[in-house]
Amino acid sequence: MREPVSQRRTQMLEAAVRVIAQDGVRGLRVEKLAAEAGVSTALIYYHFKDRAGILRAALEHVNHRAQTYTDEVTSADPRVRVEQMLLAELQDVDVVRETSIAWGELRASAAFHPELRETLRTTTEAWNSDVETLVRQVDPDVDAAAVAERLTALVEGLSERWHSGSLTLRRARELLTGAVERELG
Repeated sequence: MREPVSQRRTQMLEAAVRVIAQDGVRGLRVEKLAAEAGVSTALIYYHFKDRAGILRAALEHVNHRAQTYTDEVTSADPRVRVEQMLLAELQDVDVVRETSIAWGELRASAAFHPELRETLRTTTEAWNSDVETLVRQVDPDVDAAAVAERLTALVEGLSERWHSGSLTLRRARELLTGAVERELG
């Protein structure tokens, strides 16, 4: 029995995220992706057209993956929600680490791959908007957009340092908690 197209596409995107997290964007080869996904290179090209299409789809998939664990935050208190949502990005869990590393790789490669910039900008704006909405609920008098931008950028930087071994996970989480405290009281 054949897998549904959406399931097969998800399988290829999961493989793309793994390859990007392990080998970086420059190390993404269609042949390796096909082997990792257990499909033919022709099927990869059928679904994504070219390497740029794979990268754009992988970036969208990374964003979707991150939403699955940040959406698990359930606190009714908007300040607690902001903190928990941001801390969810700094977990020693395979899917979170892989997602974060792939996001960093894709974000960094946008400097050399202009076709990624629009998708990256859109997903970053959506993340900032989610945080901004909660910040505004905490304090309607603060520049919520600026606070959200600073906090999400901090998460990205702390994540990069943690993954590269420059910072422990515990320290990264402490710094983020301190920044939320400083920004939101």
